[in-house]
Amino acid sequence: MTKGELIEAVAQRDGFNLRKAEIVVNTIFASMCDALKEGERVEIRGFGSFEVRRYSAYRGRNPKTGDEVFVRAKRAPFFKTGKELRERVNETD
Repeated sequence: MTKGELIEAVAQRDGFNLRKAEIVVNTIFASMCDALKEGERVEIRGFGSFEVRRYSAYRGRNPKTGDEVFVRAKRAPFFKTGKELRERVNETD
């Protein structure tokens, strides 16, 4: 499902026009991004949680040349599924 398809689904399900549904979806995503940027954890009960994990700097190798390279410390988003989502995905038809 793409973002556009999600917007259409919200519009159809809740009787919004596409513009209002787009505003709702964009506001939710922007709020989640802002919270993660601030180091907060985002939890959606039954769906899962998002958090930012920190990774230390390390020395790696360029796989093409074999040269040693320095990889800077970084932060990356991490998603952990909730129990309800896991169960729904694994339901048999």
